[in-house]
Amino acid sequence: MNRARFKTFIQSNITIIVPLILTVSIIIIGGVAEYLAEVDYPGANITHLGDALWWSATTISTVGYGDYTPISPLGRAIAIIVMFSGIGIAVTLVSIISEKRVQRMQERFKLKSEGKSRVLAIETKATIKDKIEGIEKLTEEDFDTLIIMMKSLRHTLLEESKISYKCSRCGHVYYSKLKFCSNCGFDLT
Repeated sequence: MNRARFKTFIQSNITIIVPLILTVSIIIIGGVAEYLAEVDYPGANITHLGDALWWSATTISTVGYGDYTPISPLGRAIAIIVMFSGIGIAVTLVSIISEKRVQRMQERFKLKSEGKSRVLAIETKATIKDKIEGIEKLTEEDFDTLIIMMKSLRHTLLEESKISYKCSRCGHVYYSKLKFCSNCGFDLT
């Protein structure tokens, strides 16, 4: 991976990378600190660095199997710090990952729905053109349907173009400039 791509990767994923680095740092620092606090304490069951790192990882992930427990006062103080850090980091990390996943799903849905609305608009335009060419043959009901189709197409196109007007009193959105709000009657001029 070249330097520019690596930098882009880091910048685009910084919200996940920072909590991951914090998590790993707390696991290592907490594990080493716990090992140093417990290694020479009588009756301690955290006597190896690997055990201390395992204890730290299970504690920060809020699993806490209970196979290793600190018994010294300093070890328990370190445990409290690792526990609260674990809760904060775990919640932050899970929420960031969930948020990114929801954003990706929304983007996919938006792309799919935009494509469908464009296809629908093109098909509606073609149908309207066909009906207008044979306007003299339309029944009253077909003519009313044509008007509804044209209004719907116009509304869709205006919505896509993001041209809208909003009532300052009730917040109702319109896609054409009106004199009065049809929702609350407020003067829009």
